[in-house]
This record gives sequence, structure tokens and C-alpha cells, in this order.
Amino acid sequence: MEAIEIKREAGRLRANPAWADVCMTCGTCASGCPVTGVDGLDPRKAVRMAALGLEQELIDSRFPWVCTLCGRCEYACPAGVEILAMMRTARTLRERDKVPGPIHKGVVMCLERGNNLGIPKDDFLFLLAELGQELEDDGCPGFYVPVDKEGANFLVTINSKEPFGEPDDMKFWWKIFYAAKEDWTTTSENWEGVNWGLFSGDDESMKTIVGRIVQHMKDLKIPNLLLPE
Repeated sequence: MEAIEIKREAGRLRANPAWADVCMTCGTCASGCPVTGVDGLDPRKAVRMAALGLEQELIDSRFPWVCTLCGRCEYACPAGVEILAMMRTARTLRERDKVPGPIHKGVVMCLERGNNLGIPKDDFLFLLAELGQELEDDGCPGFYVPVDKEGANFLVTINSKEPFGEPDDMKFWWKIFYAAKEDWTTTSENWEGVNWGLFSGDDESMKTIVGRIVQHMKDLKIPNLLLPE
């Protein structure tokens, strides 16, 4: 039987075409993966698809989105295959209108309104004031939620699911700050602490969202950042 030559040009999902030889399909990655078997996902299968020229099939599959990007597969791999970078690149190469679920919509919302769920500024500030009053009444005399405070020691971002559906969760951090007499603040706009641009593979949006937080720190002269997420 005539041997079939496998082309080894570098592709979009791999920097090193030698992956086809390096990956031993030993299963170490799969054994550490928390979602192995979900929708047929197996990190070994994804690596072979990328290495053997089935890149578009991988990009169009659910594999990159079932993957949590936790990195346990790559950490465990004895051959050092860059599985995490491969899977995130597959997300990046997906057409934005074909990104599954609400992730891309959340990115667009964050770019337009400063948080993934589009919570209006006035509603957000009203909620912070109301929760601050509740905490003061609940054993923290003098407590209030500092907003846009210049020169604070910490800038604290917020996960939009908290003011939207779990507002009391923010109080846990605030109680720690109060007990420690910590000097902190959040911001009235662009306060989102979850960068869905990172998760969706949207690098430009990711940079924009990060840049807003960095700009807050510069404008308010704050040396430290806390991302509770």
C-alpha cells in the first residue's frame, strides 16, 4: 500500500506542526480535563484535528466552547503541547455571530454600556447607596460605598451578575474592607470585572475592556486593583 504523506505546514491553530508527532495520545490531558466526554470532547481528539489539517472542523465544533480554558490539560501534558492556546485560538477564529450563547452579546453590551448586562448607571448607583445603608444599619456604623474616589488604595471591580441578581454577595467584600479599615473605591461607569472578550476569544474587545480599568486607575491615582471575580 502506498504511504500517504501528511502535510505539515504551520496552520492557524498551531505554531508548531510537529505536534502531530509530539502528541502521544496518552490520555493524560483527558484524565485531568473536567469536561472530558461532554459532547464527545477529548483534548486528544482536538489536538489531532488541529495537527492533521481539520482546523475548520475544530473551529466550527462545540469543542472550544465546551472547554473551560482551565489549562489542566496543558499543565498535565508530558509533551508540552499547547492545548490551551489552541482552544482559545479556535474561539478567536469563530465568526462572532456564530459564537454560542450570550457571550458575544454580553461583550457588545459591555462595550456599549459598561457592563455585560447593560445595567443603567443611575440604577447601579441607587443600588450601591441602598446596600450601603443596609450594611450601616446591620452593624457597620458610618459605612458607605465609595464611588470614583481619587487616591484610594484599591480599585474594586464588580461582577454584573451581583447587582443584577445577587446584590448581597457584594456585602461580603465590603464587610472585610470595613473591618480592615481599607481605603477602596469602585467606579460609576465601566465597572464590570468579568471580561467576556477574554472568554469569547475577542482580543480587541478584551483589550478595550481592560484598558478602561487601567484608565480608571490612572485617572483616580489608584495603585492596586482587586478583581473579585
